[in-house]
Amino acid sequence: MDDLKVEAETLPLEERPLQVLVIAGSARRLDGCPGMDGKARFLMHRMLGRLPARWQVDAVDIGNEHGKPKIQGCNGCVGSSMALCVWPCNCYGPDSDHQPDLIWNEKLYQRLARADAWAIIGPVWWYGPSTNLKAMFDRLVCMSGGNPRPDLIDKKSTLKAQALEKSPLWKELTRNHLEGRSAAFFCYGNEGGNELDDDRRPHVLRHKEWFDPAQEPYQGNERLAYQGLVWQCRYGGIEVPDQLWRHASVGVGRPYADDQPDDMAKEPDAMVCFDGWVDAFVEHVTRKGVVPGTTEAERGAQSTT
Repeated sequence: MDDLKVEAETLPLEERPLQVLVIAGSARRLDGCPGMDGKARFLMHRMLGRLPARWQVDAVDIGNEHGKPKIQGCNGCVGSSMALCVWPCNCYGPDSDHQPDLIWNEKLYQRLARADAWAIIGPVWWYGPSTNLKAMFDRLVCMSGGNPRPDLIDKKSTLKAQALEKSPLWKELTRNHLEGRSAAFFCYGNEGGNELDDDRRPHVLRHKEWFDPAQEPYQGNERLAYQGLVWQCRYGGIEVPDQLWRHASVGVGRPYADDQPDDMAKEPDAMVCFDGWVDAFVEHVTRKGVVPGTTEAERGAQSTT
C-alpha cells in the first residue's frame, strides 16, 4: 500500500483547462426596454460557438434586463485614499435590498479573478463604451492597488485609510490583484449611420459652421473609443495585445432600424473582422497558458460586506 501511495504521488497532475470569461456589454435586452437584444449578445454567442470545447467558458450579459439590478456607480473612494478603495469593492454587497448591485449579484469579481483571460464585446456610444461597460470598469479601479484588508480601516474609515496609505505596511498590501491575465476588446459602431451629410455634419444641425468635422475624434481609428478600458487594464497588469483590440464598422449609412444583429450577420467584412479577433484570442490564450494563482485570487475576491 505504501508503495502504491508513493507511486501515485509521483504521477503528473492533469493540467486544468483554460478558463475564459466572455462579457457582452450592450445595454439592450430582449426582455426589457427596448425589447430587442443588442449586437454584443449576438457576437457573444457567435464567439462561444468558436471557442475550443476543452476550455471552461463563462459568459455574462450585463445588459439592462427588466427587474435586474444595475451596476452601481463608483463612489471615488480612491480619490480620498488608495487604501480606502477596497479590493473587492465593499461600497456595495451581494443581495442588497436597498442598493442592489449587478456586479456583486453576478459574482463578477470572483468570475474575473477565476479566468485566465477576458473577452469584452460592446458598442461605441458617443465616442466611448456603453454606460454598462464604463460603470463596470469604474468599479474595477480596486483591482489596481486596492486595499485587501478592510479590517485595518474599520471597513471604511477615511482617516485610518489615509494613515495606512502613508505607512510602511501599505507597500506590502497594495498590488494589482488580477495581474497576469489577458483581455481582448471588440467594439463596433455605425459611425453616425444615416444621420450625417456628406461633410459628416448632422442633417439636423442648424449652425453647421460651429465645428470642423476634420477634428472629429478617431478619424478612421474607431477602436480608440475603447482606449480608456484598454489602458486601465494595461496599468493594472492585464495584458492587452494590440491584435486583440479591434473595431468593426456596421450599419454605415443605414437607419438604425436596419442596423440590428441579423443585419450585422450579413456584413461580411464585420464578420471576418470579428472571427479573426476570436481566432487571435484563442491563439494568444493557448500560447500563454494558464495563469497561476487564480484559485487563490477567486477566494480573495469574496465580499467582505
